[in-house]
Amino acid sequence: MSYTTIIFITFVLLFIVYLLRLNFLGKKYNQVDWGSRFLNKIDGVFRYYCHNFHNLNFIGLETDSKCFKLPKDGGALVISNHLSGIDPFLLIAACDRPIRFMIAKEEYERWYLNWLFKGAGCIPVDRTGRADIAFRQAKRALDKGEIIALFPHGKIHLDHEEPYRVKPGIKKLAEFSKAPIFVARLSGVNGQGSVFKPLFMRSNSQVQQFSNLSHEFFSEEDSLLRLGELLLGHRNKL
Repeated sequence: MSYTTIIFITFVLLFIVYLLRLNFLGKKYNQVDWGSRFLNKIDGVFRYYCHNFHNLNFIGLETDSKCFKLPKDGGALVISNHLSGIDPFLLIAACDRPIRFMIAKEEYERWYLNWLFKGAGCIPVDRTGRADIAFRQAKRALDKGEIIALFPHGKIHLDHEEPYRVKPGIKKLAEFSKAPIFVARLSGVNGQGSVFKPLFMRSNSQVQQFSNLSHEFFSEEDSLLRLGELLLGHRNKL
């Protein structure tokens, strides 16, 4: 047997062991039913990764809260600041219900991730001027009792970056859907500002939950600015 063949066989065996390990972790740490065994295993892997590699910690509205408080049933919006490419993983790991993310259409259409985004029910947002299609799709999902998550600054936006105010899309969706709004702030991620670096950098990440909002909040003066300041850590309450 040649040296090259031995190397190849070793690589294949290690790859099989790696896949078996992922399968084991996916089954062990899965906590949410996403509607398919494959997605449930991915959920478990994400949770293991966030809690063990990024040391995910949660600060809730109550001292004994161990996860992001969502309604047991019924639709709701989840909003958060956006620090890096691992933010969706952190929110998924913090919640006890499946979450459908609204993401930029150009990200949704990446060929190597499109299969995952479709499976997870992500909603592509055309930022060139046809966002209403995504809003209607989100409204239908909310009416069916699903959880829709979005980053209202529209892209990765670090705490010190201006403008602090969130984009008006969250106001439009909230008033259109009348869904309750659950507010989170992410912090402690290493490699902030990058999509890929945080994937490989250990951190002490944190998800903090604030008081819920209703669509009526957006009728108040400077609501978009105040919400943006809360998400970016420039105020402790609205």
